[in-house]
Amino acid sequence: MENSQDDKRRQAHYTKMTTTPVPRLVSSLALPTIISMLVTSIYSMADTFFVAQLGTSAAGAVGIVFSVMAIIQAIGFTLGQGGGAFVSRLLGARRVDEAIEAASSAFFASLFIGLVLAIFGLTFTEPLMRTLGATETILPYARAYGEYIFYAAPIMCASVVLNNLLRSEGKAMLGMVGITVGGVLNIFLDPVFIFLFDFKTAGAAMATAISQTISFTLLLAVFLRGKSNVRLRITKVSRRISVYTTIIKNGFPSFARQGLATISSVALNVSASGFGDAAVAAMSISGRITFLLFSAMLGFGQGFQPVAGFNWGAKRYDRVKQATIFTAISGTVIISTLALICFVFAKDIVRCFRRDDLEVIRIGSVALKVQCCALPFCALSVITNMALQVTGHSLEASFTSMLRQGICFLPYILILPKFIGLLGVEISQPLSDITTFLISINFFFWFLRKTDRKIKEQC
Repeated sequence: MENSQDDKRRQAHYTKMTTTPVPRLVSSLALPTIISMLVTSIYSMADTFFVAQLGTSAAGAVGIVFSVMAIIQAIGFTLGQGGGAFVSRLLGARRVDEAIEAASSAFFASLFIGLVLAIFGLTFTEPLMRTLGATETILPYARAYGEYIFYAAPIMCASVVLNNLLRSEGKAMLGMVGITVGGVLNIFLDPVFIFLFDFKTAGAAMATAISQTISFTLLLAVFLRGKSNVRLRITKVSRRISVYTTIIKNGFPSFARQGLATISSVALNVSASGFGDAAVAAMSISGRITFLLFSAMLGFGQGFQPVAGFNWGAKRYDRVKQATIFTAISGTVIISTLALICFVFAKDIVRCFRRDDLEVIRIGSVALKVQCCALPFCALSVITNMALQVTGHSLEASFTSMLRQGICFLPYILILPKFIGLLGVEISQPLSDITTFLISINFFFWFLRKTDRKIKEQC
């Protein structure tokens, strides 16, 4: 009876993913992912906001520990998006048993790797914080914050995988519930632990750890209660190297993107630290605000990924092309609108975080305004990378994923501050975004041409 119900549910899902008009399908799947991304970004900003009330050095610590969280997310996204892209194509091809094997393998691998990362991080917390750019005044805050983040590493890593698996099969609404509940709880717990219980920066990390645990529990419950199209079974964890090779190959663009984001964050913190704690705090604040804007466009793109992956597996290449063009245009409109609003109110937004530190406000508002000018170029770059990744073009996807935070950004952040000082720190990311766009547009049209060829082959 259960298998019969599962088969009916999968058939209904197949029909939905291959026949619903593309703009409506992408938009419906994008709404929960946009909300999830915004909530994630908002509670990240809440951490920055509440910790910043403790002082400029404490605010700088958030930027330092962000690199640690980026490492955890890099592992989660590698396994989550790698496994998710694999699962999406397998479901589109109606190979359900293989999809269950891939999902189970990705999930249990994330728990194991997260545990290894936690043990390593807790053993070497202080030297790690120094390596990531903490100054002597920022170090105590960063150490207190970082320890609890490491404790939560396995849960945080696995939560990313669960959310990506749900998105990959078009169940983003269920993933949104888990992420949103955890995010709202994080925002509520921040002031309680930081100020009421007087745990200071450690309190923000405790709030994050607890909220991530709640999110993990809710997401896992979706799979345990049979609400997903794939089940997680430890008995289904694969012993075949080829499964992990495919997951890692599919997820490598995410690893490259997130891994380079970590390296870039360290390079940014190190460069900014040469201009004082105010510069580190200002770049941390402007980065959080930028990510809030960026997350709306990312969420829209994540609604596109299961549509592209599923239809690629189902050989509906015409729908893949339509979805790619629609998402690139819509994403550009969304991010451009948000960037314009943020540009106008940049100084007031930064002032909300450190009202009494004029230097932080000055540096942060300049960095934010310049970044807003470059954000409209990001949408096409991100959608191109997502399309390549979810359709199995791993080599091209890996290259384009390394552009924004690595190939383009690192030369700017390492060279420009030496010649034009603090301005070089402020404009490195915007210049990287524009350069990334100029390279990515070639891959965008290459992908569309390849899709056209596949459509003609079917005629």
